Amino acid sequence: MNNALEKEFETIDSKYIQQHLANERTYLAWVRTSITIMGVGFLITNLHFSTMASNGKMGDILSKIIGLSSIIVGIFALIISTISYFIKGNDINKQTFRFSRILVVYLSIALILIFLIFGAYYLDVWGSFY
Repeated sequence: MNNALEKEFETIDSKYIQQHLANERTYLAWVRTSITIMGVGFLITNLHFSTMASNGKMGDILSKIIGLSSIIVGIFALIISTISYFIKGNDINKQTFRFSRILVVYLSIALILIFLIFGAYYLDVWGSFY
């Protein structure tokens, strides 16, 4: 009797519980990554303007670019990872698999650009101290 009751309430999602839980953990990791990216940009901008490390306008501009671009990259990473989460949920139920090319390529290119701006900021602000 108990077995028949369990079969009645079984959904397609319950057949692949482990995969759906892994998908959820991956999504939460992307959420943490998005928050971290935005936090780093916010931290750099706040540190720059609270210490007034630069005497020039270029350091101020680069600091603002780092802060704004980090927020934009973090928001887009969150949006893309949310879309990817739902697509993967459907793919799990259909037993098909496609890895996240778009999310990985986007985040890699965006972070490389932010790191290049970090490098320019470092050379402008801290390079003058040496």
